[in-house]
Amino acid sequence: MGIETTGKLHTVFETKQVSERFTKREFVVEITDNPKYPQVVMFQLTGDRCSQLDGLNVGDEVRIEFSLRGREWRSPSGEVKYFNSLDVWKIESARGGGGRRGGGGSTGGGGGSGGRDPRDTVPPPADDDFRPGTRGPDTDDIPF
Repeated sequence: MGIETTGKLHTVFETKQVSERFTKREFVVEITDNPKYPQVVMFQLTGDRCSQLDGLNVGDEVRIEFSLRGREWRSPSGEVKYFNSLDVWKIESARGGGGRRGGGGSTGGGGGSGGRDPRDTVPPPADDDFRPGTRGPDTDDIPF
């Protein structure tokens, strides 16, 4: 599924070497389709696409082409959890070619995983990350 959006580059994280053959780089974009309720959304680049953020700076207006991905994971105790990711194929300056252009493409995932989804090699979060009350009442940063 191909989706496009534009927004302001809010935060850029360092590239992480998740496994021997899989790297990812996360970044946050502030989307102001409705200026009264701006959204800060985390996206990820994988494999050789991680370098597409090089040359872009926090505050730059960017255009993003991405896919919505999801997967199911079953814990050793049998509990089923679902995970979503916004996998970016291409990110570029929204100012008409003034920034770095990504060389995304429309085939294959980053990291050369031999046809498997590279996210399958990423260990899921610990069960405690999802149990109510395990992080304490003062750690909830959701404003509503």
